[in-house]
Amino acid sequence: MGVTSKLGNLGVVTTTLEAAINWGRTNSMWPMLFGLACCAIEMMSSQASSYDASRFGMELMRPSPRQSDLMIVAGRVTRKMAPVLRQLYDQMPSPKWVVSMGDCASCGGIFNNYAIVQGVDEIVPVDVYVAGCPPRPEQLIHGLMTLHEKIKSERIVDWAK
Repeated sequence: MGVTSKLGNLGVVTTTLEAAINWGRTNSMWPMLFGLACCAIEMMSSQASSYDASRFGMELMRPSPRQSDLMIVAGRVTRKMAPVLRQLYDQMPSPKWVVSMGDCASCGGIFNNYAIVQGVDEIVPVDVYVAGCPPRPEQLIHGLMTLHEKIKSERIVDWAK
């Protein structure tokens, strides 16, 4: 009982170029490990067997920006770390996406002082915000699925921007 006996004699699959490219982009994302605080533990546990982010094509988290197309900023970003974050973002190949994980990365959290960046969107453009302190792995996976939906709705004319 193979797939061919269930499908019959179809032989042809039709799709659009946008759908094929966006499908490839969503199912082969390589996230860059950028954990700065307690949110990083929850981000790492999303790769564990209980949640298994690799079922979405995110096989392992890369420490290198040159091999990554998704930056997950997990934790508070200090003013001293902000130029490093921007440099790593600039080294990532296009197309690239950013997920802000946790309240500290999204809006500074409880740290309202001169040393903490009040939102990572001051440094890099953010595609998806994941709320929580710290957010659970389920919330991160929901944020990644939200990012997948955003990528699947992209059009070719938007790629040139």
